[in-house]
Amino acid sequence: MSVESVFPQLEALLPHVQKPIQYVGGELNSTVKPWDECDVHWALMYPDAYEVGLPNQGVMILYEVLNERDGVLAERTYSVWPDLEALMREHGVPQFTVDSHRPVKAFDVFGLSFSTELGYTNMLTALDLAGIPLEAKDRGLDDPIVLAGGHAAFNPEPIADFIDAAVIGDGEQAVLDITDIVRQWKAEGRPGGREEVLFRLSKTGNVYIPRFYDVEYLADGRIARVVPNRSGVPWRVSKHTVMDLDEWPYPKQPLVPLAETVHERMSVEIFRGCTRGCRFCQAGMITRPVRERSITGIGEMVDKGLKATGFEEVGLLSLSSADHSEIGEIAKGLADRYTEDKIGLSLPSTRVDAFNVDLANELTRNGRRSGLTFAPEGGSERMRKVINKMVSEDDLIRTVATAYGNGWRQVKLYFMCGLPTETDEDVLQIADMAANVIAKGRQVSGANDIRCTVSIGGFVPKPHTPFQWAPQLSAEETDARLEKLRDKIRGDKKYGRSIGFRYHDGKPGIVEGLLSRGDRRVGAVIRAVYEDGGRFDGWREHFSYDRWMACAAKSLAEFDLDVDWYTTRERTYEEVLPWDHLDSGLDKDWLWEDWQDALDETEVDDCRWTPCFDCGVCPAMDTHIQVGPTGKKLLPLSVVNK
Repeated sequence: MSVESVFPQLEALLPHVQKPIQYVGGELNSTVKPWDECDVHWALMYPDAYEVGLPNQGVMILYEVLNERDGVLAERTYSVWPDLEALMREHGVPQFTVDSHRPVKAFDVFGLSFSTELGYTNMLTALDLAGIPLEAKDRGLDDPIVLAGGHAAFNPEPIADFIDAAVIGDGEQAVLDITDIVRQWKAEGRPGGREEVLFRLSKTGNVYIPRFYDVEYLADGRIARVVPNRSGVPWRVSKHTVMDLDEWPYPKQPLVPLAETVHERMSVEIFRGCTRGCRFCQAGMITRPVRERSITGIGEMVDKGLKATGFEEVGLLSLSSADHSEIGEIAKGLADRYTEDKIGLSLPSTRVDAFNVDLANELTRNGRRSGLTFAPEGGSERMRKVINKMVSEDDLIRTVATAYGNGWRQVKLYFMCGLPTETDEDVLQIADMAANVIAKGRQVSGANDIRCTVSIGGFVPKPHTPFQWAPQLSAEETDARLEKLRDKIRGDKKYGRSIGFRYHDGKPGIVEGLLSRGDRRVGAVIRAVYEDGGRFDGWREHFSYDRWMACAAKSLAEFDLDVDWYTTRERTYEEVLPWDHLDSGLDKDWLWEDWQDALDETEVDDCRWTPCFDCGVCPAMDTHIQVGPTGKKLLPLSVVNK
């Protein structure tokens, strides 16, 4: 049965909201398929505004993977701003997809990708607007399967009441496997109802169904155990790992936004995973092992993507793009190929020890020479040993000297505040480092227009990392520490005016910490915040710390717990962590040993170039590190005779 578009009702509301263009759809390379010709329908959501959600690489990849499959339809939906939300509620317009403006409730699967936990209240808004019961236990046969993915899904326990399922790890093959199960169940006439299709998903061992697990607690509030509550359900759920990225060259037809977005470029993921071993970095830990895309595969994707989009910049994405074994050849090959078209290249922040001026020159040859971004993360040499970020201040000074000496005028340095064992002195050394950077820049360039921007974020301990046991610094202590640093930078008469200082206060980090290491009891807090008007918590102008703390105090009091119990409390080795039954491949004993190494300020090498450290991922996931070089060149372009 066909599903009608709600656009006629929506269109009447658009003149009364800001940026109505973000709700109309019709982007270049978007896909609209006939509903009746498809037997499995997916609604995909990045739970944030269009300008943040549309460029999200994960959702874009899954959108294309699903729509390439015969009989499968995937459409996109994003969070609506409060002005449109109010009008939708007033006029009875449900949460809709932007591709064909069909109501989200009509789809078989509602998949949400969470890169940050601060999108949880936006999920509840979308569910409520869609007419889908907020809690999974209240949903019926005709409600979509609500499925969580993305990095935050590696601990979905805080949203366990609201989701039917979670997938951890790579999504490309996972969504196709889920599609096959849903299709078969529907073809059989939906036997056993909602419970049966969820059970079939659970039996794969790769889809987590929270309702099939009971959590038992100790008297002091800690978890005693998490146990399956029906036979046939696995004790642990494993992550998905795509091994050959060249077999998944997505997106082939990247979406081109209608409205301004946070990234106006075509992006290619050049490798997945990281083995640098930075102890604070959840992304690096949960995406192991390293899997490189071949240089020829990258060349093909860039060529097709530029032809399909008309973008003038290519982002070479990964957790540490300069670590690709053929990054120099990739950058030079692409710069050579697109010299006449003036196509710019960009990398995310560059590791200090991976930077070289030849690579930087290739990246900026066809584009504008903007500032360079480096991430020492820790303010002192001691802190960098604790977090296993093996970069010395001498390394940094040599690197920025090379950059300033070759014409760059601006460098941005990124740090974290509140790292384990950190003291005020560790953070105050950031000011000394920035001053040394300016001094060296002036010396090698002979100019005084040298700038260094110091950007600082609060550290949040994350699941599946060596710091998952660490206490988090309180918001008050974080703010006090950053205030001392600000005063030291401002008080530097010689270099202070050349140092920019940007920082986030400690309050959003405490909420993120509550959500990232929370258990099912935190779900009551999320719901209370949503019902009190919480929306867009990742946006400074919408975030309310007082609202979160008030709702948390009330909701957690029922369990004799508080926010500090989830955030500033240090965990012990014996404690059962809320995510222990979700297998990222990392051996818990190895993580604990690395945590002890951090406390001893012991560094560990990158296992790509040294013997294995037994983190557990390769044997547990039946995977292996894939690393070049291939020795090949970029795909040559065919010559067109005019």
